[in-house]
Amino acid sequence: MSVEFLLTALVVVAVPGTGVLYTVGVGLSRGTRASVLAAFGCTLGIVPHALAAVTGVAALLHASATAFQVLKYAGVAYLLFMAWSTWRDRGALAVKGDASSRSGVRVVVSGVLLNLLNPKLTIFFLAFLPQFVGAGAGDPLVRMLVLSGLFMALTFAVFVVYGYFSALVRDRVVGDERVLAWLRRGFAGAFALLGLRLAVAQP
Repeated sequence: MSVEFLLTALVVVAVPGTGVLYTVGVGLSRGTRASVLAAFGCTLGIVPHALAAVTGVAALLHASATAFQVLKYAGVAYLLFMAWSTWRDRGALAVKGDASSRSGVRVVVSGVLLNLLNPKLTIFFLAFLPQFVGAGAGDPLVRMLVLSGLFMALTFAVFVVYGYFSALVRDRVVGDERVLAWLRRGFAGAFALLGLRLAVAQP
């Protein structure tokens, strides 16, 4: 396993994006356990993209403007829905106990959908993984699967760290109603901006 792959993957994962934003929000509102569930959901949402890239479906998605646009606008709609829900739900970032089994499922499902409905992830894996599979590799398919698994493990670990530290400060930060209001607006605006950025994305 190359050091270059590990460093590159770590940088890609650590840069704040939709998954990090969601995990931090869950950590602030529900605590450590729920933030781990959020990290797990976001990581699980990567699996179809990695498999698509490995099996070559990503090439079809890249070539088919219609398929890309359909998935892209589904992702845009979901991000805008998240923005609207966060903006209007005054309890969205309220400090709560650790998630119950039912709300825990919702946390995981929301994390899965956030990444599942982002077609850029499939294109990313298609462009990213082959760079680290040497021409002389014995079985490129197996190597790409191993690299995908490692990338997802790094994603989960980094997101858990983000969630853990956000959970540590939740009582101090979210206990203030004014801070709560600004955080809610900030998260809503960030989801909306991510949705708009995805809307103008090209395959």
